[in-house]
Amino acid sequence: MPPVAGTGARRVLLANLLVAAVVVSLGVSYQLRRLHRFDGLIIKIAREQGVDPRLIAAIVWIESRFDPSRIGGAGEIGLMQVTEAAAAEWAQEHGVPAPRRQDLADPELNLRIGTWYLARALRRWAKRSDPLPFALAEYNAGPTNARRWAAAATDGRDFIARISYAGTKAYVINVLRRYRGGV
Repeated sequence: MPPVAGTGARRVLLANLLVAAVVVSLGVSYQLRRLHRFDGLIIKIAREQGVDPRLIAAIVWIESRFDPSRIGGAGEIGLMQVTEAAAAEWAQEHGVPAPRRQDLADPELNLRIGTWYLARALRRWAKRSDPLPFALAEYNAGPTNARRWAAAATDGRDFIARISYAGTKAYVINVLRRYRGGV
């Protein structure tokens, strides 16, 4: 029986689709492994600071997509986009020399400083019924801005509505969504 016209083309198409599916699957698998290679370190450091590791992972995702070499537009560095000023505050509190700029790309040091900074902000806002939006805004835009936005805020939602920096408002909403929604 002669082959049906187009059967060869269908086979080629199916073979190409299979190859594409395998390539996509391998790419997704690699991406998932890459996104989670810092989980152990995040869990360890977050627990040392009394912070939910899932919150730190949500921040790392939003800040750097788990890229330890990421440099932000304002010079922030690493997984948690730590600034040199935050690193200097951390060093002063811990009685150690301030890390050099290039040291902030080290995942462990970056997570230590960023998690410490967030934990401090969470303690500062602990008397609020929902301290998380306040602490996240402080992490992103600094304590002066967070205090200004919080002055007349009645709760977390009202606080978010009062954030006057579009980037900070989006940051707080996105971290909360990722953290609370488990995305």
